Amino acid sequence: MSEYIHAALLLHSAKQQITEEKIKEIIKAAGIEPDEARIKVLVSSLSKINIDEVLSSPLAIGPIAPVAATAPQQAPAEKKEEKKEEKPVEEMAGLGALFE
Repeated sequence: MSEYIHAALLLHSAKQQITEEKIKEIIKAAGIEPDEARIKVLVSSLSKINIDEVLSSPLAIGPIAPVAATAPQQAPAEKKEEKKEEKPVEEMAGLGALFE
């Protein structure tokens, strides 16, 4: 479905009217077999919204989830560092036993 949205955004940025025929032409030019039902749904949905408004809204800026996902990834890294500190202590105890 993203290729249909990209086609609509391409038409919008070129200040062209978003029509079923134009989207169909863009999809064909990309080497994809157009799905008439998807094109109709997209054009119908886009006719009800102001694309400029949607693109300028904070929700259109980008995903926020990857930033939140970064925090949990840091916590396991700290645990790995703690495990590394414990291993040398065990190894040193084992070497000390060799010389007794």
